[in-house]
Amino acid sequence: MAILGKPEALARHPQHHSEQAAEEEIAVDVRDLWMRYGSMDVLRGLTFTIHRGEIVALLGPNGAGKTTTIEILEGFRTHSAGHVAVLGADPSHAGDWWRARVGVVLQTWRDHAKWRVRELLEHLGAYYAPYSTQEIQRPWDVDELLAAVGLTECARKKIAWLSGGQRRRLDVAIGIVGRPELLFLDEPTVGFDPEARREFHEMVHRQADRDRTTVLITTHDLDEADKLADRVLVLAGGQIIADGSPDELSSRMSTQAEVRWSRDGQRYVHSTREATRFVRDLFAQYGEAIEDLEVRRASLEDTYVSLVHKFEAGEAEAAVQAFTGAAR
Repeated sequence: MAILGKPEALARHPQHHSEQAAEEEIAVDVRDLWMRYGSMDVLRGLTFTIHRGEIVALLGPNGAGKTTTIEILEGFRTHSAGHVAVLGADPSHAGDWWRARVGVVLQTWRDHAKWRVRELLEHLGAYYAPYSTQEIQRPWDVDELLAAVGLTECARKKIAWLSGGQRRRLDVAIGIVGRPELLFLDEPTVGFDPEARREFHEMVHRQADRDRTTVLITTHDLDEADKLADRVLVLAGGQIIADGSPDELSSRMSTQAEVRWSRDGQRYVHSTREATRFVRDLFAQYGEAIEDLEVRRASLEDTYVSLVHKFEAGEAEAAVQAFTGAAR
């Protein structure tokens, strides 16, 4: 936990105060991060920042270095070179105060089948009580937490009796029981039905908006990343090859938009790089005869697939130059 100087000292140094405030707004600061296993560089000079309250999706093909990056940020692995600061501390040397501020939702969690849901959350939550602050009361109230993840009706059930989707909700509850300031989510909605997934997305946004919880999510569900993330980082070959909002990344791809419309009972499709101009000309020519107009631009999935294919085809430098630096 950071110890601030006296208020009068800070007042005499407004620039220092401003720099300190700016640093406190950064939840994750990674600069020139390298990770080597033997003679292989798994991470090669990663540099990025994540601000407090931001929801960021880390995407990349298998073997890109996502798991290694996350494990370094979580403090489970020591990096080979570079600078890493998470909530102001080096995760590999941080203590219990730091760990109480971080939540992790893994793809799978140890199954305490004989525990009842409420009992387990109360038990785990008790570990966080000594780490409450004036700003953050830890842990979550169990009833509020159960309601937030949609497990109120399962509070007295044994974990062994939960369905797959309910167990996944419990994983999420375990990850946030301590009211984390930074939450790592690894494929969080696997096994959720569409309604449960939508409710989970709303809960994550509430956490980010209300408590300014920073969220770093890894997922293979690009539609989920598109809906959840403020920013997307694409990792390939051990380096960041794209950084920006889903819309920004899509707009930077030189892909065509698809325009669909109906006229006089006929259906038409046209691909163009200048959809706005094409639609304007279309209405200028046919006016109200145009019906069922649709414009489909490149989705995050289209962008991601195109970018990774370009990278894997040996156009790494061009891909990085085209995307790195977007909306940091």
